[in-house]
Amino acid sequence: MRFLIIIPAHNEEAHLSLTLDSLQRQTHRDFKVVAVNDGSTDKTADVIKKYTDRDSRFETVDLQKSEHQPGSKVVSAFKNGLKTHDISQFDIICKFDADIILPENYLNTISEAFKNNPEYGLAGGLLYVEKNGNWVYEGNSNRHHVRGPLKAYRRESYIQMDGLRETLGWDNIDSILLQNLGWREAVLPELHVKLIKVKGADYTIRPAEYYGKYFYFLGLNRFLAYIASFKEAAKSRSASFFFLIIRAYEHCRSQRLELKISRDEQKTVNRQRWNMLKKKWLKM
Repeated sequence: MRFLIIIPAHNEEAHLSLTLDSLQRQTHRDFKVVAVNDGSTDKTADVIKKYTDRDSRFETVDLQKSEHQPGSKVVSAFKNGLKTHDISQFDIICKFDADIILPENYLNTISEAFKNNPEYGLAGGLLYVEKNGNWVYEGNSNRHHVRGPLKAYRRESYIQMDGLRETLGWDNIDSILLQNLGWREAVLPELHVKLIKVKGADYTIRPAEYYGKYFYFLGLNRFLAYIASFKEAAKSRSASFFFLIIRAYEHCRSQRLELKISRDEQKTVNRQRWNMLKKKWLKM
């Protein structure tokens, strides 16, 4: 199977070569990589050039600097990279981050998974981070969800869901829409992908404003948004955190900010979330 791999990169000169090196080491050789230089002000462009100069499978797109908008910016960069090729010439469409290291069998294992399981629409491995000199599972509570840095879509499923949405929450919206269309999301736990985190950073801790906006742009109704806010506040053991999330969510609602999903898709998201809630918490 043939891969089209899009890698949005903004100021990733310190990490990008590790990602691209890991792609060059893949046992599966039939792929094309488009590294999207998304308005970088460091030497990201120079890093990319080292690969495009000596390996015809690597290409690049240079974008102008744009305002940082969580979720929408990275998807916009991804789509700009996707425009450079006719996706009908590829079997698998990947959105990878610029700070991951893939095991050498990654693409081959993903390819075999799609070939042997025609119901798979989205697949990926698990993310590991370095802690005290060891690579450990990053700790995301949902081991059945393919995380944003390592998405691999079957071409047909990507087209059928009408691509990625330029919004906060895109990497959950995709799996919900695919599931509604009858596709399966598959996490392959034997594939350990290293995520190079900045020292001292903890991506599992987000400010209240982030969660409020996230729940809004995900399309959650007020009831489900409040429950999700309560869960996040419980993790932080902070009642004030709950009210701060709600305030951000309600502010988005009052502003009637545009959602990037249709009304029918919003209903799908809420139905899926409600079913998850019943199954996990209400045991129904």
